[in-house]
Amino acid sequence: MLSELQEKLDYVTAHRENRLKCAQFILESPQFFNELVSICFTPEDKNNHKACWILEFVSYEELLWLQPHLDFFCSNLKVLKDESSIRPIAKVTQLLVKSHYKKDENSIFMSEENLQNCTEASFDWLINDVKVAAKAYSIRTLYVLGNHYDWIHPELQIILNKDYGDHSAAYKAVAREVLKKIE
Repeated sequence: MLSELQEKLDYVTAHRENRLKCAQFILESPQFFNELVSICFTPEDKNNHKACWILEFVSYEELLWLQPHLDFFCSNLKVLKDESSIRPIAKVTQLLVKSHYKKDENSIFMSEENLQNCTEASFDWLINDVKVAAKAYSIRTLYVLGNHYDWIHPELQIILNKDYGDHSAAYKAVAREVLKKIE
């Protein structure tokens, strides 16, 4: 028998309104959050990418809900292979890393290992053949991480300069913005 969450995910489409409705269900029924996170990192689940879409929207409202799941979330970033899953998770990764360095009472706390996993995944998404949105989120995540790890900005600079000519206007805009901050 399908869980209530799986039944909801079966009906999720790519339409923003539809995804928001399912995210609202999770926000109103937080008991399904653990299952949602689990489905996000189960690539063989047919609703895997849909769960990632929903997690992105839930994270805009309740990023702190991810705190107890960070070890699982960060150590499983590398299992994602589907474009539709990577883009929203790259965005959530960016939100987490930004929150970690904000250092206010509602910040996320990430361990050194969590940060290493996010760095590794972001570099992988940046250099591998994934769509521009995931690359843009990765560039911004790496920029933030590079403010705290001195080896990241020089590496990022090399990749951005090398790949600049091969990419879309959107990629170039983010690359320019970040390169200007680094140089």
